[in-house]
Amino acid sequence: MRTLAFILLAAAASGQIKIAVNATTIESALIFLAGRTPGVEIVPVPNGRVAMVQLLNGSVDAATGSETQALVNSTAEPGMRIILTLAEARYRIIARRSAGIRGVQDLRGKRVAATLNTSSQYFLREMLRTAKLRESDVRFVNLEGPDMPAALKRNEVDAVAIWEPHAQNSLEALGSDAVILQNSSVYRERFNLNTTTRALTDSGKRRALVTFLRAVLRASERIRSQPDQARRSLAPFINAPEPTIEHVWNQFRFPGNLPDDLPAVIANVEIFVAAIQNRPVRPQGALIDGSLLAEARR
Repeated sequence: MRTLAFILLAAAASGQIKIAVNATTIESALIFLAGRTPGVEIVPVPNGRVAMVQLLNGSVDAATGSETQALVNSTAEPGMRIILTLAEARYRIIARRSAGIRGVQDLRGKRVAATLNTSSQYFLREMLRTAKLRESDVRFVNLEGPDMPAALKRNEVDAVAIWEPHAQNSLEALGSDAVILQNSSVYRERFNLNTTTRALTDSGKRRALVTFLRAVLRASERIRSQPDQARRSLAPFINAPEPTIEHVWNQFRFPGNLPDDLPAVIANVEIFVAAIQNRPVRPQGALIDGSLLAEARR
């Protein structure tokens, strides 16, 4: 009869890993389109914060999330590492024309919704800066993305700052009363696959991660060469209609790499995260680990 110790050793040697994936956002496309990978279990979750909580408590070995979430959670887990950028995404502010909003400067004094302590709030802050406004100059309303379209329709807020598909759903909720405010030079989200040094130093988990990255890189090539098929395949995974995904597809890139400007983006977002956590700004040189990507490309 096998002992419990033997069984545990066999499980560890199998390289089985779990990856928590935000199942509500288009940025997760490469994960879902990579297909089934031996030794890898995908764990769908409702948002990036839940994914990162699972990574921190050890329920999973990797998790998707924006660079903002990596920084927010790296204080609790100094071993946090970004190993791949899955998507680059442009955010939008959808505002109510009948509230007198034509530009960012008109948000002063208005009810503006964003999701607290996320890239949504960071995007709003950076957009307000372009009009020499601060967050205190608007009436900030903390809302989750899925709740924003209905809040706009009920006239509970005047504008929302959010990622897709919630921005598109908000646009459709307002119809002809909608105004789009966007500036991709202000912020373009880097949505990443994150892990920890615990997984990176476990030989079995590392092998499984490298194998999975190879599948993701193949998916990145397919998504660029066959975008129509990718959109059709993605729709069931994120519970979004294909027409909605098609409407917002031009807001995304799926590079499957570690962009050269990622350190600069992280340095800028770190200033925001340090402020919301009431701590000094930290150097972030160790947050990005390109070693797995290098292995996957061999």
